Amino acid sequence: MKAQGFTKDTLSGVGIADRGFPNFKPGDAIRVAERISEGGKERIQYFEGDVIAVHSNGASSTFTIRKIGANSVAVEKIFPYYSPKISGIEFVREGDIRRAKLYYMRDRIGKAARVKEKKRTQEQRAKLLERLAGKASHVPVEKTAEKATKPAESEVSNEKQQKTDKKASK
Repeated sequence: MKAQGFTKDTLSGVGIADRGFPNFKPGDAIRVAERISEGGKERIQYFEGDVIAVHSNGASSTFTIRKIGANSVAVEKIFPYYSPKISGIEFVREGDIRRAKLYYMRDRIGKAARVKEKKRTQEQRAKLLERLAGKASHVPVEKTAEKATKPAESEVSNEKQQKTDKKASK
């Protein structure tokens, strides 16, 4: 009997289709939209945290996310990348790390348990968001800090004039 023509490479590619998720790596913060079915109803629940590990193993690829929950209790979840239960992944921010696996974060508490954000210029951030927008449909809008509006110069000069008039009249 002859072999069916399956090799290790072709078997590892079985069941893999492009999910349209953004590219992420350990250290990045992502938000996973997971389908939860309870009592015959289905809803979407979000799990947001830092990616501490990615295991690339064909159709059985997984990634681990860690977040700090209520009362400083750490919660880790392992998600299968090709699971139909995952309806979407949103990229939140890029982490500045130097390791492939961040298991050492489990021993840290408080501020030390956070992953630093990678510093980027506005141009680099725009390119990153553009690249992610082409890859995924769920890309968060960049939050911009609204600056307090300064009064016009004419208003400031009017206020100064009024103050000097009050002092002069006393």
